Amino acid sequence: MYYLIYIPLYLVSLLPWRVLYFFGDMVYGILYYILGYRKQVVMNNLLTAFPEKTEAERKKIAKEFYHNFVDNFIETIKFFSLSEKDFAKRFSCDVTPLDKAYASGKPIHIIGMHNFNWEFANWGMARLVKYPFVVIYMPVGNKTLDKIIMRMRMKFGTILIPATDFKRSYASYAKTLHILVNVGDQSPGSPSNAFWLNFFGKPTAFVMGPEKGARVADAAIVFGHFYKTKRGYYRADLEFVTSDPNSLPEGELMKRYVAYIEKCLRKVPSNYLWSHRRWKHEYREEYGEIQ
Repeated sequence: MYYLIYIPLYLVSLLPWRVLYFFGDMVYGILYYILGYRKQVVMNNLLTAFPEKTEAERKKIAKEFYHNFVDNFIETIKFFSLSEKDFAKRFSCDVTPLDKAYASGKPIHIIGMHNFNWEFANWGMARLVKYPFVVIYMPVGNKTLDKIIMRMRMKFGTILIPATDFKRSYASYAKTLHILVNVGDQSPGSPSNAFWLNFFGKPTAFVMGPEKGARVADAAIVFGHFYKTKRGYYRADLEFVTSDPNSLPEGELMKRYVAYIEKCLRKVPSNYLWSHRRWKHEYREEYGEIQ
């Protein structure tokens, strides 16, 4: 079963970029114009985030989002045969913000967000950092496909830790110098067990894991995001935050994180995963103070 899936994907990946993008544009048309995949969720999210923009402006962002959404998967297929030399031409990052984190002598936590193309960022950063590059990921339901995706993601040395078995799988790295990458912008399972922060002017629930993990590990903290410079080319930007997360008041790290991602999204709004229901939880006073 493994090779029945892997070989066709590999053969498709041998197609030139322009051919893959041609098919990607057709898929975009089907998703946006025919199926309307999560279009109402996308438009509602954009209205919440950018009420000051016109409907035409939000629709333009939505169309660009769908193009980026499809490209993310088209480009991932290309990775099955893409050489390191060719990849290096397509990804850039100034990693000097990590110098302060390295100087702390502590493990480093990079807190990112759901930007496109996250596979580019994974490969690119794994090649550039000095410490073992550990990424938390959500396993795919199909075990064969999950194995194939893991093989692709680990090509340049990334160490994958399943979110479903994080505590056990992470134990061997917890007390070593490493870089742990996770995202902090997903909606929490329980709105009562969350940080409530204003995100685009609306009370929003954020998971507590990234801040709690940073405090337990006493890790140096870096924020990161990545974006498309042109089709098939990406850049990652990093921002050093602190080497002493426990010196910050509770909730302050996530407060800074939310301000950071909002700033990034205002600059490049179409590069975010707007198809997930970011504001599905409504705030109640019983959840505590909005920070």
